[in-house]
Amino acid sequence: MPWIAACAEDDIEKEDVLGWIHGGRSFAIFRSPDDEFFCTDGLCTHEQVELSDGLVLDYVIECPRHNGQFDYRTGEAKRSPACENLRTYSVRREGGQVLVLVE
Repeated sequence: MPWIAACAEDDIEKEDVLGWIHGGRSFAIFRSPDDEFFCTDGLCTHEQVELSDGLVLDYVIECPRHNGQFDYRTGEAKRSPACENLRTYSVRREGGQVLVLVE
């Protein structure tokens, strides 16, 4: 599987999220308070809402529609109505870019 350049590191502030579309699929890329990058599926598992429109606090993304929450490091659903975990993807930094291993 190829590593795909998703964005520049500077495109995302700490404790924020950026939506990214690749191959017709939606992804969400996060920058943690510790300056690490993470990637999950971009749609909430509850009602398929874009998570990039949600609120990021520490290591949690809150869905903008019904306030379900996920730990974006692991994809774990943390608060109802979200009960199905998000899929996560490997991320690395290279030359100021954020690369995602899309499987």
